[in-house]
Amino acid sequence: MKYPSCGQGHPDNFQFCPVTGQRIVPQFKACTNEQCSDYGKYILPLDSRFCPRCGHPIGDSSESASMDSDVLEFEVEDVSFKMILVEHGHFMMGATSEQEDPDDDEKPVHKVTLTKDYYMGETQVTQALWKAVMGDNPFYFEGEERPVEYVSWDECQEFIMKLNRKLRSQLHGKFFRLPTEAEWEFAARGGNNSCGYQYSGSDDLDEVACYSGNSDHETCDVASFAPNELGIYDMSGNVCEWCHDCYGSYNRSSQTDPQGPLSRAHRVFRGGSYWGVVGKCRLSYRNYLCSELRDCDLGLRLALSE
Repeated sequence: MKYPSCGQGHPDNFQFCPVTGQRIVPQFKACTNEQCSDYGKYILPLDSRFCPRCGHPIGDSSESASMDSDVLEFEVEDVSFKMILVEHGHFMMGATSEQEDPDDDEKPVHKVTLTKDYYMGETQVTQALWKAVMGDNPFYFEGEERPVEYVSWDECQEFIMKLNRKLRSQLHGKFFRLPTEAEWEFAARGGNNSCGYQYSGSDDLDEVACYSGNSDHETCDVASFAPNELGIYDMSGNVCEWCHDCYGSYNRSSQTDPQGPLSRAHRVFRGGSYWGVVGKCRLSYRNYLCSELRDCDLGLRLALSE
């Protein structure tokens, strides 16, 4: 078992705490040889250099590769995907002046500072990647390059846990997860390259999004429209995207690395979708759903960090 700051025990294969969102630091090391009967079991002392059962060398789990590339590419079962660097910075979160007809829960506008760089998926998670990791295809609109839809927050956690295990040897101390709501909005706005658009990458929704006005009421292949200022696609359309945070109200106070309320019944999702009208595709639009529920236009995008 590993014990994060919430005080609860979690299985050894958990990469982060589902309550606090903090990365779980193991108290022991695990063998990384998949052929070993002790593979993935955190039972070895932290100063171990080799697995006593199979002799496989064990790296220092506290060491991590520097995040010095603008784009990272990974592959699972011949399915490749890219992660785009989002450099740390600050922004005004919520219904800023260019966001037309906002809802009450998009207010008040408040300053958010993100102190660490992170990566966001270049595209939403595709059906090809989901099948490579999970082995099934629960989606209504089938297509290898179409985004995952009709998956719950809980199912996304299972997918991410399995993805982290499959790519353990490539991650070097990083781990995949859902983005926080603040990370999502900062990336959707174009990060430090933001041009202040109403939608992610443009003030013309037809340039950047698959939505109710051009979708024929079904998803399209990811990256079919123009990207935003960071080179990230579809953050205003195709499918909405689960975030890590529990849903909560905004306040005027400046925040640093916010992660939402610690415990609420609903999880946030962001972004527009193939079903969404124009008013639900703006960057500041928010919505929520119970973590065990699915919706026909709700998928996910990965975040990656140390």
